[in-house]
Amino acid sequence: MEQSEQEELNWNEFMRVEIRVGTIISAEEFKEVRNPAYKMIVDFGPFGTKKTSAQITELYNPEELIGKQVIAVINFPPKQIANIMSECLVLGGVGNNKEVTLIQPERKVENGTRIG
Repeated sequence: MEQSEQEELNWNEFMRVEIRVGTIISAEEFKEVRNPAYKMIVDFGPFGTKKTSAQITELYNPEELIGKQVIAVINFPPKQIANIMSECLVLGGVGNNKEVTLIQPERKVENGTRIG
């Protein structure tokens, strides 16, 4: 979709999206899914821990993800993905070859910090 064709949203609509910083505390290969992915648990501090699945296997391995801070949307409705209920959407940039680069804070911040 071209820039001029995108639907605009207002500030109040944007602020309804809970985009928060969290730290990955668990990451492992998600063998039950069709496309290569990891299942992860992310700690959002006062917002608790949340499970998710992320197709980030091209650029990351599970061991290096542990302790990494990420940016995620935490107020989408839970979504069943294979045998887990995904509770957040980790954000990343999708490259030309469909590889995903995680979006991270420039420096360490408190888990649960709001982005916006």
